[in-house]
Amino acid sequence: MAGHKQDHDFYIPGNSIWPPLSCLGLGLCMFGLLNLLKFSAFTGKALLAVGMIILLVGAGQWFRVLIKEARERGFDTTPKVIDLANRYGMVFFIVSELMFFAGFFAAYFYIYGFNIEWPPANIEVLTIHLPTINTLLLLTSGVTITWSHHALIHGDRDECKKFLMMTWILGVIFLACQMFEYSHAAFGLSSGAYGSTFYMLTGFHGFHVFVGTAMLMVAHYRLKKGDFTEKNHFYYEATAWYWHFVDVVWIGLFLFIYALPA
Repeated sequence: MAGHKQDHDFYIPGNSIWPPLSCLGLGLCMFGLLNLLKFSAFTGKALLAVGMIILLVGAGQWFRVLIKEARERGFDTTPKVIDLANRYGMVFFIVSELMFFAGFFAAYFYIYGFNIEWPPANIEVLTIHLPTINTLLLLTSGVTITWSHHALIHGDRDECKKFLMMTWILGVIFLACQMFEYSHAAFGLSSGAYGSTFYMLTGFHGFHVFVGTAMLMVAHYRLKKGDFTEKNHFYYEATAWYWHFVDVVWIGLFLFIYALPA
């Protein structure tokens, strides 16, 4: 209760408006996307814009508070129960994301299995060249983030920052290549089942790359500010886990969405 001394290691955060505000922004984005695809383009774009602004402000302030609390607590020691809770939470989050993509892959394979010709004859399939480059970019970024993490564990912060910056730069290049690919595609989201599944899978993966790149940039910024130690750097480690997850999903996309039809 308020005013009583805390006699346990669990961290109980104070009341905050930023988590529910972030959820509100995300909800408006989803309603905006639904309106954009099925109803009114104007209403959809307006809801998307308002939702994105609310989401960015809410999430930004939320993480600012979390970083401030982490700095006030210090990076020398972390109670074991908090460290375990953080790790289990991140594992469950990645598993939930895995189930999210598994649903879309299942839909893709279901449609693929019931079509004699796949992709359909009226679809001009994208070449495999740019996706191959993107695959090399993400695989390379998996190496650089691992190298960076090992450098941090061994106390080489300069090496850690250098390879971490290389990782998020590779993420930015990947996103630029994907936007270039979308701009030159001869089919869209409304081009039947193939167009819908293609853009849902690659689009949501691209969004996850965007989120992961932002997380890497924040980790790089925090390293420059002196956050994290050799033994206490869970935010950094969780970001590395997330980035490896993004890499693995892309390998599945490359094999089944790009290479198999080709």
